[in-house]
Amino acid sequence: MAEVDPGRATGSRRGRGRGLRLGHRRPQTWEISDSDVEGAPAREVGTQTPSTVGERRAAAKALRADQVLGRLVVCVDPAVLEDAGSDILMEALATLGCECRIEPQHQARSLQWNVVRTDPAPSNVPLEAKPENEQEQLLLLEPQEFLQGAVQLTQITDSACSIPWLSPKSLTRSHLAVIGLDAYLWSHQPSPQKTWQLKKSKEAHARVAISWPEIEEALVLLQLHANLDVLLVASWQELSQYVCAFTKALSQLPSKQFRDSKAFSFCTAGHWASGQQVTRDGSGLRGVWWQQIRQFNRVSPAVADAVVTAFPSPRLLQQALLDCSTEQERLSLLADLPVKAHRGKQPRRVGPDLSRRICIFLTTTNPDLLLDLSS
Repeated sequence: MAEVDPGRATGSRRGRGRGLRLGHRRPQTWEISDSDVEGAPAREVGTQTPSTVGERRAAAKALRADQVLGRLVVCVDPAVLEDAGSDILMEALATLGCECRIEPQHQARSLQWNVVRTDPAPSNVPLEAKPENEQEQLLLLEPQEFLQGAVQLTQITDSACSIPWLSPKSLTRSHLAVIGLDAYLWSHQPSPQKTWQLKKSKEAHARVAISWPEIEEALVLLQLHANLDVLLVASWQELSQYVCAFTKALSQLPSKQFRDSKAFSFCTAGHWASGQQVTRDGSGLRGVWWQQIRQFNRVSPAVADAVVTAFPSPRLLQQALLDCSTEQERLSLLADLPVKAHRGKQPRRVGPDLSRRICIFLTTTNPDLLLDLSS
């Protein structure tokens, strides 16, 4: 194949068109070879300065979950340590690798998560620390305290009611956790022998005068009107597992947010999804053409090899289609191309169906035309 005349290539396409025979100006509707989109990544890589590369590496490293986890600080209110089961929680936090601090919080018996910013931070690294009004907080409630607030919620009809356990001026995103609610309700369930004791005290009767349907109603109200999650756990061991899982999820959040903010965030990174690499001298364009043929329905690698072997570039195939004298000849141009058969199999051809579809793909001006008649 002849090389492209350098005088006919312009801009970023100079020197990249080897293997393509240019008869006339190519239409923009089907070009898939040496486009600016394909060449842009190669140019960017070649012009990157060492400082830019270093910043990109620092940004990628700073967003890794293990790096963010090392900068996470879990602040535990001293009142949490008054419970005997808190040792299980503290031991679980110590094994994560994050920093754990014992500091008084705005809400007693609460945990709060903060991220320490890197100083100095690379310019292109997004800040992992959330705004002050989005910091996470977990408030631990006693079963008795939770039930009293649940009774208040079920008796209030105003949807804009305040949450009994939280301050309305709180700037943190709060979650609630109740340890041992089932055991508490079971132990305080009135029996025939204890009914007379409960009726003596109105306060004691109010503590247990709530059923599971009413508790579930309170949970729904908290979720709908306050967007507040309530975690019901049976033990400190279960609470520790939840806190550790929540901490790990927070460490993974910056990388997920950065990935989702990019264009085409649904594309998965990986060698299989990166496509065919095209260099400045045109190497790789034939592979791009082969992959384009493979994108048609019911096209095997052997069939794509047959088409690319006969016409190594889309430009050569389009020129051959334009040289056909009749429409029928154009549609069946590729039909008789031999396809290399595997051992023990009969030789075959490309066939009229794929020939017609490729012809329409390269020649039609109707963007709504259906290529595959069987679809």
